[in-house]
Amino acid sequence: MLTASIKRNDTRARWLIGIVSVVVFTVVVILSQVKLDANLGFNPHIFAKANAVINSLVAVLLIAGLFSIKAGKQLQHKRIMVSAIILSVLFLVSYICHHLLSGDTRFGDLDHNGILSEAERTTAGSARMIYIIILLTHIPLAGIILPFILFTAYRALTADYSAHKKLARITWPIWLYVSITGVIVYIMISPYYG
Repeated sequence: MLTASIKRNDTRARWLIGIVSVVVFTVVVILSQVKLDANLGFNPHIFAKANAVINSLVAVLLIAGLFSIKAGKQLQHKRIMVSAIILSVLFLVSYICHHLLSGDTRFGDLDHNGILSEAERTTAGSARMIYIIILLTHIPLAGIILPFILFTAYRALTADYSAHKKLARITWPIWLYVSITGVIVYIMISPYYG
């Protein structure tokens, strides 16, 4: 077993994780309602593509992390999971940039006017319903996963491995689902980017 990387202080950790989680959630919600009109000289939807790539890498790392810990390779597992966390932070920055610079895109909006006509709904067909169902599971889980990730990492860094393992059984599948559905959402919505 690896030794603790940080000293255990559950009270401070709860406060810090709670504050970080609330601030990040609040910033994402507020900034998702704002669109900056800026001529960047490039298509800001590049951030959405970056998000899909990052989510794909995170999903691969999560699976690799599971295999490494099952094989008893604790240091490798730690490095993989820290990499997944770092990539998730990069994802968050890219996600905010995309929404700030691009605004919202509606599934099926072929003329990019923000309104779905009956013809556009018909053209989108059942794929629109599938997209909405995926999005309705993806968004709330993405919104709640951060404190789980942080508490799971905290338990590992303080060498409280029994609590880490219990939390990871909840955190890992949700994080993996959010990562994979993030890629699916991108693939489905990207044809409607203006």
